[in-house]
Amino acid sequence: MADKKKKVSFSAAPNLGRHESGCRICAHPQRHEIEREFISWKSPAKIAVEYKLRDRSSVYRHAHAADLFPKRARNLRAALERLIERIDDVPASAGAIVQAIATHARINSQGQLVEPSEHVHLNDLFDRMTPEELEVYAKDGTLPHWFTGVVGATSPQGPGGNGNA
Repeated sequence: MADKKKKVSFSAAPNLGRHESGCRICAHPQRHEIEREFISWKSPAKIAVEYKLRDRSSVYRHAHAADLFPKRARNLRAALERLIERIDDVPASAGAIVQAIATHARINSQGQLVEPSEHVHLNDLFDRMTPEELEVYAKDGTLPHWFTGVVGATSPQGPGGNGNA
C-alpha cells in the first residue's frame, strides 16, 4: 500500500504574529529599506548579504508573510528599469534591449501592462460619413471634424507637412 503524502497548501496567509516573533527582517532597524528594495526587484540574495541576513530564503519568507509580492508585481517598471540601466554591463542583444524598453513604455502607473488594442478601419469611417460630407471630401479633400478626432490629427499636407502625402 502506497503512502499518501499530505499536500501542504501555501495559499493560506501566514500567522503574522508568529512570523514577526522570529523574523530578523521584522526586527531589523532597516526593515523598510529591505522591503522597499525587494519591491524594487533587487535580488533577494543581494539584500541578504547587504543587510547581514541569513540567506535569500529569509527575504522570501518575510516577503510572503508581509504580502510584498503583489506590490512587487505592480512594480514591473522598476525591474525593467534595472535591466535597461545595465545595458553597458550585461551582454544583451539589441532585440532584447528594444523589447525591454518597449515593454517598459506599455506599463502604466499601476504596474499593469497595457496593450494597444485600438484598430481603426478607414472604410468603416467613410461608411459613417453623410452624403454631404462625402461630397465635400470629393470636391476639396476636407474631412469632417469628427473624422480626425477618431483617426488622429494630421497635417493637411500629409504627415511631413511638406505637401508630399
